[in-house]
Amino acid sequence: MVAWTWLFLFLLCGIRVEVDVGSRFGLDKVEQTCIRIRERSVGSFSKRENTEYKGDIGPQHLTHVNWKNPDHRRSVAATLVQGAYILEHDRQQNRCGSEALATPWWEFFHFQLIRTLIDDADSSIFGAIYELKSPAHFAPEAPKYVIAFRGTIIDIESISRDLKLDLHVIQNDLHCSSRFEIAMQAIEGVVSAGDLNVWLAGHSLGSAVAMLAGKKMAKMGVLLEAFLFNPPFISAPIERIKDEKLKQLIRTANSIITAGLVVAVKAWKGPRSTEWFAKMASWVPCLFVNPADHICSEYVGYFEHRKKMEEIGAARIGRLATKHSIVNILLGPLGKESEPLHLLPSANLTINMSPSPDFKKALGIHQWWRPDCQLKCMLYHYK
Repeated sequence: MVAWTWLFLFLLCGIRVEVDVGSRFGLDKVEQTCIRIRERSVGSFSKRENTEYKGDIGPQHLTHVNWKNPDHRRSVAATLVQGAYILEHDRQQNRCGSEALATPWWEFFHFQLIRTLIDDADSSIFGAIYELKSPAHFAPEAPKYVIAFRGTIIDIESISRDLKLDLHVIQNDLHCSSRFEIAMQAIEGVVSAGDLNVWLAGHSLGSAVAMLAGKKMAKMGVLLEAFLFNPPFISAPIERIKDEKLKQLIRTANSIITAGLVVAVKAWKGPRSTEWFAKMASWVPCLFVNPADHICSEYVGYFEHRKKMEEIGAARIGRLATKHSIVNILLGPLGKESEPLHLLPSANLTINMSPSPDFKKALGIHQWWRPDCQLKCMLYHYK
């Protein structure tokens, strides 16, 4: 089932997959179906980034950062995530010293790299911890530390591990991976030093890691500012439906079914605790989505529908449905219950309304520091 789900997601994004990759890379059947991706694939996006960042250090229009300005904060966070991408590209291509291309991405905003986060399975760099080093540029709204996580890179040295983690996202068990454990240890280490002025930032797979870590910290009462670019939302592509009435009908039916299943399971197995949902309500991560990226666009409908359920007098059903997913409800009695990544009480949702010519552009991290983005921002706070 996981294999079909994964293939569905790739086909959903307009990706052409060939299944004739041999086992010489030590990949299982699911990964072999995903590795050879042609021009319209995520892989071409990764290769595009690998060439485009040369001579580019991100938002060069920001000669001065106003840390109170949300556009500036977004641009800085996206740039530091790109730094994590290029750290791994530098490693793979054996670039070091003066040949390394990653350093300008954080030095441009007066940060210094204090640690790279290494995956224990393939020794790849999946994240970085930065520290703002210049007191002259420090303001109360500025972060002291930024912990940034890259997304999937379709290169031979990293594809196997990254795709396995993508599958963990689909199965809602990313929290069981050693990469997440390493990320959590790093975050807790920074926070335990006594400074809570810490940002989390991530893109795609990296945003899933950052979101899961942020949720876990929030449950412990530690609210960290989070910048989540193109966070994955594993769901049927309802947001792609053009007919608004049909879209609303499907979402309403889904909410009624979900709420009904919750009530039925409660009567059979007893109440399921959802205290964590209300406890996290004061954590408001910043989500950045592009409607043309169908892997993250469902966040738009997730939050809008909750508001519409209140408007039609079905707020109770909406609140009950928004805390659960149908798959999770059905797996719970089988002992396979896990918390879906996308269930969020609150969020500051930013939608890039600028036209995206293709999926690669809609998925890219570059869009989030461009000064000409047409952005729509909505604040959703769970009550």
